[in-house]
Amino acid sequence: LVGSPGTGKTASILNKLDNLGDSWMSAVTSFNHYTIHHTMQAVLEEPLEKKAGKNYGPPGTKRLVYFVDDLNMPEVDLYGTASPHTVMRQHLDYDHWYDRQKHTLKIVSNTQYMACMNPKAGSFTVNPRLQRHFTVFAISPPGSDALATIYTSLFSGHLEHCGFSNPVVKVADKVVQAAIAVHGKVSTTFLPTAIKFHYLFNLRDLSNLFQGLAFAQAEHIKTPMQISRLLYHEMERVYSDKLVTDADMKLFEDITSGIMTSTFGDLEKEELTANPKIHVHFAAGIGEPKYKEIKDMPSLKTILDEALTNYNEVNAAMNLVLFKDAMQHVCRINRILESPRGNALLVGVGGSGKQSLSRLAASISGLDTFQIALSKGYGINELKVDLAQCFIKAGQKGNGVMFLMSDAQVGDEGWLVLINDLLASGEIPNLFAADEKAEIIDGVRGEVKASGMEDSPSNCWTFFINRVRRLLKVVLCFSPVGDTLRKRARKFPAVINCTSIDWFHEWPEDALISVSQNFLQESEAVPVELRDSIAQFMAYVHTSVNDMSKVYLSNERRYNYTTPKSFLEQISLYQSLLGRKVGELQNAQERMENGLTKLKSTAAQVDDLKEKLAAQEIELDQKNKEADALIERVGVETEKVNKEKDIAAVEQEKVAVITRDVTAKQQSCESDLAKAEPALKAAQQALDTLNKNNLTELKSFGSPPAIVVTVAAAVICLLSKGKPPKDRSWKAAKGVMGNVGEFLSNLVNYDKENIPDANLKAVRPYLADPEFDPDFVQGKSMAAAGLCSWVRNIVTFYEIYCDVEPKRLALAAANAELEAAQNKLNKIMEKINKLDEALSRLTDEFQQATDAKLKCQAEADATNKTINLANRLVGGLASEKVRWGEAVEGFKQQGVTMPGDVLLVTAFLSYTGCFTKPYRDALYNDKWIPYLKTQEKSIPVTEGLDPLAVLTDGAQIAQWNNEDLPADRVSSENATILVSAKRWPLIIDPQEQGIKWIKKREGEGLCVVRLGQKGYLDTIERGVANGDCVLIENLSEETDPVLDNLLGRQTIKKGRAVMIGDKEVEYNKTFRLILHTKMANPHYKPELQAQCTLINFTVTQSGLEDQLLADVVSAERPDLQELKAKLTTEQNQYMITLKELEDALLARLSNAEGDFLQDEALVEGLENTKKTASEIAVKVEQATITEQEINTARELYRPAAARAALLFFIVNELDKIHPMYQISLKAFKVVFSHAISIAEASEEVMARVVHIIDAITFSVFNYVSRGLFERDKLIFTTQMTLQILKMRGDIVASELDFLLKGPSVPNSVSPVDFLSNLSWGSIKALSAMEAFSNLDRDVEGSAKRWKKFVESEVPEKEKFPGEWKNKTAVQQLCMLRCFRPDRMLYAVRLFVGAVLGEKYISGRTTEFASTFEETSKGTGVFFILSPGVNPILQVEQLGAKLGFTFDNGNYHQVSLGQGQEIIAENALDEAAEKGQWVVLENVHLVKKWLPALEKKLEQCSMNAHDDFRYFLTAEPAGTRASHIIPQGILQACVKITNEPPTGIQANLHAAFDNFNQDTLEMCAKENEFRKLLFSLVYFHAVILERRKFGPMGWNRNYPFTTGDLTISCNVLFNYLESNSTVPWTDLRYLFGEIMYGGHITDNLDRRLCNTYFQEYMKPEMLDSDMELAPGFLSPNSMDYQEYHTYIDEVLPPESPYLYGMHPNAEIEFLTVTSTRLFNTVLELQPRDSSVSGGEAGGQTREEKLKAILDDILEKLPEEFNMLELNARMPLEERTPYTVVAFQETARMNKLTGELRRSLKELDLGLKGELTITEAMEELSNSLELNRVPSSWQGKAYPSTKPLGTWYADLLERIKFLEMWSGDFAMPATVWLGGLFNPQSYLTAILQQTARKNEWPLDKMCMNCDVTKKYNKDDFQSPPREGSYIYGLYMEGARWDTGSGMIQDARLKELTPAMPILYLKAVPVDKRDTRGMYDCPTFKTKERGRANEQVAVGVTPGFVWSLFLKTKIHPNKWILAGVALLLSD
Repeated sequence: LVGSPGTGKTASILNKLDNLGDSWMSAVTSFNHYTIHHTMQAVLEEPLEKKAGKNYGPPGTKRLVYFVDDLNMPEVDLYGTASPHTVMRQHLDYDHWYDRQKHTLKIVSNTQYMACMNPKAGSFTVNPRLQRHFTVFAISPPGSDALATIYTSLFSGHLEHCGFSNPVVKVADKVVQAAIAVHGKVSTTFLPTAIKFHYLFNLRDLSNLFQGLAFAQAEHIKTPMQISRLLYHEMERVYSDKLVTDADMKLFEDITSGIMTSTFGDLEKEELTANPKIHVHFAAGIGEPKYKEIKDMPSLKTILDEALTNYNEVNAAMNLVLFKDAMQHVCRINRILESPRGNALLVGVGGSGKQSLSRLAASISGLDTFQIALSKGYGINELKVDLAQCFIKAGQKGNGVMFLMSDAQVGDEGWLVLINDLLASGEIPNLFAADEKAEIIDGVRGEVKASGMEDSPSNCWTFFINRVRRLLKVVLCFSPVGDTLRKRARKFPAVINCTSIDWFHEWPEDALISVSQNFLQESEAVPVELRDSIAQFMAYVHTSVNDMSKVYLSNERRYNYTTPKSFLEQISLYQSLLGRKVGELQNAQERMENGLTKLKSTAAQVDDLKEKLAAQEIELDQKNKEADALIERVGVETEKVNKEKDIAAVEQEKVAVITRDVTAKQQSCESDLAKAEPALKAAQQALDTLNKNNLTELKSFGSPPAIVVTVAAAVICLLSKGKPPKDRSWKAAKGVMGNVGEFLSNLVNYDKENIPDANLKAVRPYLADPEFDPDFVQGKSMAAAGLCSWVRNIVTFYEIYCDVEPKRLALAAANAELEAAQNKLNKIMEKINKLDEALSRLTDEFQQATDAKLKCQAEADATNKTINLANRLVGGLASEKVRWGEAVEGFKQQGVTMPGDVLLVTAFLSYTGCFTKPYRDALYNDKWIPYLKTQEKSIPVTEGLDPLAVLTDGAQIAQWNNEDLPADRVSSENATILVSAKRWPLIIDPQEQGIKWIKKREGEGLCVVRLGQKGYLDTIERGVANGDCVLIENLSEETDPVLDNLLGRQTIKKGRAVMIGDKEVEYNKTFRLILHTKMANPHYKPELQAQCTLINFTVTQSGLEDQLLADVVSAERPDLQELKAKLTTEQNQYMITLKELEDALLARLSNAEGDFLQDEALVEGLENTKKTASEIAVKVEQATITEQEINTARELYRPAAARAALLFFIVNELDKIHPMYQISLKAFKVVFSHAISIAEASEEVMARVVHIIDAITFSVFNYVSRGLFERDKLIFTTQMTLQILKMRGDIVASELDFLLKGPSVPNSVSPVDFLSNLSWGSIKALSAMEAFSNLDRDVEGSAKRWKKFVESEVPEKEKFPGEWKNKTAVQQLCMLRCFRPDRMLYAVRLFVGAVLGEKYISGRTTEFASTFEETSKGTGVFFILSPGVNPILQVEQLGAKLGFTFDNGNYHQVSLGQGQEIIAENALDEAAEKGQWVVLENVHLVKKWLPALEKKLEQCSMNAHDDFRYFLTAEPAGTRASHIIPQGILQACVKITNEPPTGIQANLHAAFDNFNQDTLEMCAKENEFRKLLFSLVYFHAVILERRKFGPMGWNRNYPFTTGDLTISCNVLFNYLESNSTVPWTDLRYLFGEIMYGGHITDNLDRRLCNTYFQEYMKPEMLDSDMELAPGFLSPNSMDYQEYHTYIDEVLPPESPYLYGMHPNAEIEFLTVTSTRLFNTVLELQPRDSSVSGGEAGGQTREEKLKAILDDILEKLPEEFNMLELNARMPLEERTPYTVVAFQETARMNKLTGELRRSLKELDLGLKGELTITEAMEELSNSLELNRVPSSWQGKAYPSTKPLGTWYADLLERIKFLEMWSGDFAMPATVWLGGLFNPQSYLTAILQQTARKNEWPLDKMCMNCDVTKKYNKDDFQSPPREGSYIYGLYMEGARWDTGSGMIQDARLKELTPAMPILYLKAVPVDKRDTRGMYDCPTFKTKERGRANEQVAVGVTPGFVWSLFLKTKIHPNKWILAGVALLLSD
């Protein structure tokens, strides 16, 4: 079934399969982009079982239907095959496939296929070989009548069945009618495009709409108005939620309201369309599912707020603002989740709340949210495990689950295969193993039975899958940024087709405002009246940054995004910052006010104090008298007391003696008793072992052992009252034990202190018995042993106790005595106490009197002093009083402007970090400040506010500068943002200035990690837990998804923990994270930009200039720099001190409580402060003057710093040319300081500065140019020259623009013969400029003079005619670019030499030894490799000189490749430790290891041995995309390119350098050897350098090496030694066919090589002077050094003549090279960064493409009707010529068919009727760039033309073929170049003649006569034999019709046209080849390099060889590369 999506294909087939009956079974699979034959075969094999032998089939006799959905989705490979189709084809064609493991055949029977596909997606079509097996049915969407019937019956049935009221049932028809009308209109109005690729509206949407209507319940929908409003709402949900732009939504609104009002004409329009129309399942409250309309937004907000509160109680809290849009999204998501099989695709930029709102919606629906937690090593298998858990939770346990997946969690696009399957069919192949599947089936069996179905495995599985589809909701949160989503939609159709889309739009301004208002309400610090204005301003800031980002992107190619999340961050930052600042302000204000109050009160107090002093003096006199009287009374009382105290002392002594005696006795008693304690304890324990049971057991012994009887007897003795009994037998014992309980109790309560003597005496004999031992008795009886122990211990206790008793009695007597003595003493003490009290009262009275007297005295003194202090205070602080008064006013004013100031600062912090300085200023000064002034309720702001002033102060910045922060404004801004921002800072820091500062600032406490290094997560986790500062350095554009929560600061447990991957980590509040990248222009995703504050630390030119100025001054005038530094430090110190003093002063005043005038320290402190402040003020003034003087002196050096900064920025841009060209600022500064040190000295400062500038420029030039390829060196010097001139102001911008762009007025026709039309167009364009007006007229008027100038060989050295020679150098270049673009390379070189000096163009190379001096352990050498050069030889030679060699074991060389990394690491470790050398070759081969190498080299730079050196080599990448060498490695090294030399001269020297004097002397035939060797060397130089002429030089590129030369030299030596004469032929053969010819694969190239040897090696060279080139004779025999000199002195200047070629040969090569030069320099120009500029109006890309496409299709003729042609010319009548015509028309049909197909496809894609595929994108890019698309090239003929001329040429070819195929008559003249296969036509000429004359074909050849006519119309009819051919051109020479020969070309005529040729066939033996040049014919200028598929051994692009007449020897034309071409 083939049809567009949503037409019910899949549903129809599945329905059919369900109803097939028991003898059928089915297997369903759905294809996607990644499906491959493996997965397909697994699906095919799963339901089969093995039958007999190789046979397989479905179980039993069933028939199996395989249903393949989305048949055309799999990726089609290069050859048009989709691999899953191949398995199907094999099965359908042959009924078998192969077992993949055993490789055996499996014959599969009883199966058949059904399939569906959407012809507008995937590969559109499927392979016809597969399609032929299917009967194809087209499924078209049902028409509106059919739809009306279907949905009316469904809907009416539903309404009636559910008991809806009659009025509602009646409007069912209208509802269906309106729904279908809207659907029809929407699907035709909103068509998919590349951006709106998801605008696919089909029956799925219509069904969705009715699904929504079916949610309604009769109790809520009672009127037609209600049902129609519900319909309106469902339409908005189904259609409008998908729409991308506001315009589309507006259009939809118009369509819907139009149809609705016309359908329901009887309903009130206002009420029908009133908003909000929102219907939700929770309108009645959470947990009461009723689908009805909400009353209004506030009531919805109430419900959602409650839901949010409930959610936050259970889960990690989400701080959501439910503004209007957000609430609508929750309702939309909830509606989708409540739908059966409802899956959602939420599209919006990161940070727009997709995930949070989904969680809320899910919690309202009672679903659990499941999200994968990415951790280390998480892959597709882990994803499967997670999905399986969700399946089981939903399908087996019946819990609702929302599977939430965001962009960040798609670790690999392949994961979406699983999601696609899940969405499409609810099933994921191979998700469960067989045993797990069986378990699941058993798990649901009960429920299946309960539902009344048979519990077969398939039923159980279906039940499980259906429940999964019902309860497992997939919600995908994807971002629309970039083309990821579009590609996903293309590869995974279910992502779009099987989900409901909710498009999150950019928050509209009102949303931004309402969100900020909502947040601001919570802030008390924000004045109520300003809240609206502040909210508006915040919204404006957000939108203005969006606009600025677009400008930034178009000018600077830098990406910056804002998202709703960044807006919320702005608000939260504002609140916290404002709160902090207001608090600080209030504190400061209070302190100042306090100070002022205190000062005012002081002045008022002085007068009161004076009165107080007089009163105090009278009082003092009175107090003195009272005190004297009291002194006498005190003396008498004291005497009495002393007497009594003496008596008491004697008594006290007596008592003490008695007390000591008592204490001694007591201690003795106690220690003895303590000894008895253990015995008592032991007795007690012994009793514990006894109990009734074991005693009863003992009692029951009949005749116990003797010892038991003894024990019993001892017990009887002790227990008996009175005298112990005589009878102590066992029987008596049993009697005693009669009552066991009583017996036990007697033992326990035994009176152990009083054992009668008789009893004791009776027991003693028993104790003496050695067997009377508990341990012994234990063996006989447990109970007896217990009793034994008791007896022993009780006796022991009693004996000790008896010893103690006498002592106790003595103690009692002593105690009695003590008591009596004590009583006597107490009475005496009582008496003393009474006397003491009386005395004390008297003494107190006396003390009070004295105190009063002293106090009075002190008060008087204090008052006096206070008066003094107060006067000092008031006087001293007079100036402060004024200043503080002003400050308080200032603070009050600040209080008013604080909300506004902080608002601006917040905007600055939140949004400007990513921009460069001009954009920051533009935003701040040109957008935000003006906006504030235009607001209705304007926000007060400090005039001219500097945001840094609010956030930091000079002292802080000075502190940062001391920590190595560069001292320019941008760096200070960056540092402030970094320190103040709430989001983690992500710094873009290519010059590593930021990271240097951070590392110094944070010091030891900083944890530095890199993503991906070993154990980096553990380090980060430790940092989070310990609250460290963690720096993640060298980030790439992707971060690790594991860190998402940390980057977003999404903490859990009220901020106490954070999830990192699947691990919960304790979150310390002091933790800080800083991210850092070295990339110069990274493109971070919006999500990451929302999580972080991007800070652009890229150095600016002005910033760098300031830094370098400091460097140059500190080198030149260290005294100045030191003084300035000292001054800065002092100034900062002064500021700090002053602030501290002021603070201290205020603090003391504020804290001085009550009457502070007594605080002398305070007043003295105040006076000190005052004094210091005045001293500092003087110093500050002096410093300011000194600073001005210093600045004046420093400014003299600014030109040098400015030049250096300019150079750095030129060098920094070089990586645009090639990514290898990277230089770090650190390295640049080293070169800079080195240059200063070598600059020429001079007394005069200005002269010295000039020397420094020169030295810097030349040093940088040398440093950089040795790392550039030859082709880029001139680009660099040109850019340097132009920028230096621009900086001086010596260049006019418009002239520079002309020079670089070389514009030309189109369609100009040249009036003079010596200028081409293009050149004339350029002259016209130039004449339009004022400085060149009349140039065009002058050229026309004085054509002769100009012709002479234009046609001179080196016009750049000639003078321009007339007054034009007086123009400036740049103006002359502009003119020359018009006249002779091919000479521009030489002209530019001369121009550079004239401006900068000759030394910049001499092109000498630096010695490696001197380069080596610049290396260190941290700076290595990086050789950029070129073919045919081995730079490592230089390293080895230098190493040998310095003692680093293999033999010494201190030189390591590792050639990298697989498995070599570990060897290299070991070598590096050893060398770093011991100070050795390491050479790592070909590092480009180990892409994965390079980051590790970068880190390793960084470590080495810090802690390796000082002698350690490293050398790296790598090949440069072919394209920017394939460049892999890390920036860090490139920047740390000195880069050197080693290219083969250019130019014959350099090549000759280089070739001779392979030999020495000894070589010349080794052969006996010295003269011959030397002459031949020189020829060989010259040949070698020529063939190497000839490569630069491209295809004209060699058909292919060959890697000739110095090895060829040295071996040839050896061969020459051997042959001369062994032959008496020179074997010329042998040598030429050996060299031309073997040594050099061995490389050559092309016959024409081999001919060229041999020809060179014929010319350079011939016998006459030995006797006479032979010219190797015009003006260069082969030298006679010389010494080695003389040869070098000869080359320098005699060789003519470089020109094509040296190679035997014509000067025209280099015109092409020079023109191309000079165009590249100017294009590249143009690219390097700083972009016009007009910050305010917006997008220029114009066509969109789609419109431009459409125009090109329509133009091509319109002109494209119909295809040739092959059927008609075949009918007109039957096979038997065809001649060889007509066969060619048929072949050509067939080929042309193929090509035009491809054009038409691909263009129509693209057209449909642009219209949105097809999904845009990669092939379409490639086609559209080609059309845009005016290139021939590769899909067309494959079916076309070789061509070098751009698309425009290619297409015009194609139309000409079609015209020619139409003319020929009209009647198949042979055309009079044939356009050979107009054929796809011109060879076939030439063969036809041979065939035709051979048939006619009956000659053998292999003895025929082509004869070519050149006619004298150029015009094809001069020939009316074809010749009798052969053919006239036109449209050929000659390259390398010209045809001279006068002489009928080949002649030298005219200058600048590159491909002159040939006259018409007459070709006919002749027998080989008749052909005359004397005086002929065998001239090859090629299709294009590319010659043998044409892009054409040919057989092995055939030269691509080659057509035929034709013999042309020549007077001169043909060798000349062979060397000149003369050939015929079929296109110019």
